[in-house]
Amino acid sequence: MQIRLDGRTALITGGSKGLGRAMAEAFVDSGAAVAIVARRPAELEKTKAEITARYQGARIAAIPADVSTAEGCARAATEAAAALGPIDILVNNAGTSQRGPFMQVDDALWQADLDLKLFAAIRLTRAVWPGMKERGWGRVINVLNIGAKAPAGGGAPTAVSRAAGMALTKVLSHEGAPLGILVNAMLVGIIESDQWVRRHATDPRGLTWEEWKMDAAKGVPLGRLGKAEEFAALATFLCSDQGGYITGTAINVDGGRSPVV
Repeated sequence: MQIRLDGRTALITGGSKGLGRAMAEAFVDSGAAVAIVARRPAELEKTKAEITARYQGARIAAIPADVSTAEGCARAATEAAAALGPIDILVNNAGTSQRGPFMQVDDALWQADLDLKLFAAIRLTRAVWPGMKERGWGRVINVLNIGAKAPAGGGAPTAVSRAAGMALTKVLSHEGAPLGILVNAMLVGIIESDQWVRRHATDPRGLTWEEWKMDAAKGVPLGRLGKAEEFAALATFLCSDQGGYITGTAINVDGGRSPVV
């Protein structure tokens, strides 16, 4: 089965590295035009150049914007459409891992987390929804984590904002279904990315990267960390016509780690 996105245009937030970059590459490889959005212009341009060099004829736009603000979301949506055409696929991927004991999380951190993870998804979806409705075709993917389904103590604020993102996914899926707009969530477990490289770098135990990965994977039934390419493969399928009967789902991409189906 060939999974193709020919003629589609995607906007991916957090697109300069990690899961966002992997999805951008997979979408381009499947024929889509892709706008990658992130805050750092230099990293965006580097990613754009590397993807363009790898995939001949790739149509990719690099848009620096801070999607934790209303202005940044508006800029991302407007410039993506101006560069590549109407947006058919939106991937709300921007986010960082913020967590700590409840009493140590102040209002500023709560607000920053909600702005980046929940309100960015709300604002960007609102921006592209009318065009998807007009064309009768659209895909929205909200990238969350498995704490959205099974939050643990010390998991705030991320677990709370991600749980809200899962509720948003379900609400939008019901409203989008009659319009041809499919909305799903993908829940991350432990996947090799810059975030986990940074965690390894600050680990005081002095483990090598391979030792650290083996230790981190102890709670994963598959016995290893996931790969960004594996995550991107599922995203590509969900955004394709072959995924046309899937909406309102929250799919764990975690090697079986989540205690919740």
